Amino acid sequence: MKVIWFLRSVLFALGQVTTLVLFSVLGQLTLPFSFKTRYAFMHHWAKFCLFWLRVTCGVKYQVHGLEQVDASKAGLILARHESAWETLAFQQIFPRQAYVLKRELLKIPFFGWGMRLLHPIAIDRGAGRQALNQLLKEGQARLEQGDWVVIFPEGTRMPVGELGKINVGGSMLASKAKVPVYLVAHNAGSCWPKNSFIKKPGVIEVYISAPLDASQMSVAEINAATEEWFTKHLVQETK
Repeated sequence: MKVIWFLRSVLFALGQVTTLVLFSVLGQLTLPFSFKTRYAFMHHWAKFCLFWLRVTCGVKYQVHGLEQVDASKAGLILARHESAWETLAFQQIFPRQAYVLKRELLKIPFFGWGMRLLHPIAIDRGAGRQALNQLLKEGQARLEQGDWVVIFPEGTRMPVGELGKINVGGSMLASKAKVPVYLVAHNAGSCWPKNSFIKKPGVIEVYISAPLDASQMSVAEINAATEEWFTKHLVQETK
C-alpha cells in the first residue's frame, strides 16, 4: 500500500512542480495589473493542484459551516495549520485573501515568485514587536481594501492531534479591525502530513465556526475561543 501511495505522490509532485514553474513565470506578466487580476491568475494553480491531488492521490475534502460565511464583506480567518493543503484549499473555499507568512518563503525559487504575486503579509518572525506591528498595520489595510486575511495562530505546521501555542497576533488584529472572525479547523495532516512527501487518500474535514463579533471580545477571549475550536476538532493520526 505504501508503495502505491509513494508512486501516486510522485505523480502529484510532478504535476504540482511543473505547473508551479509555469504559473510563477507567466504570472510575472500580470505584475502591471491589479492585485485582483494577479490573484485570479494564480488562483488557477491552486485549483489545479486540488484537482490533481484528488486524481492522483485520492485526497478529497468536505466543508462544514460554509453557509455561515458572509462573502459580502472581508473577514479574518484564524486557521489550524497542519500541511500545505490548506494554503491551496482556502483559495477555493473563501473569497480573495492575503496570507500572513514568514518572509523567508518568498526567497524560494518559483514558489516565492508566485507568492509575491498574491501580495502576502511577509513578516520577519525574529523581529518581535516590529513584526507584530507590521501584522496589525498591513492586516488592517488589507481588510479595509476588502480582502480577507488568513493567519495561522499556531505559527507553524503542527502534527495531527497536537495543538500548538496560540499566538496573540491574530486575536489582536481581530480586536483592532473589528471584522467577522472565522475559526477554521481541519485534519489535512491526516492526508498530507507535516514534512512528508507521501499523500494518503482520504477525505479532509474542514470545520468553519460561526463568525465571532470581535468588537465584543477581548484578545484573551478570542485566543481562548480559537484554542477551544481547534481542540474540539483535533483528530488522532491514522497509522
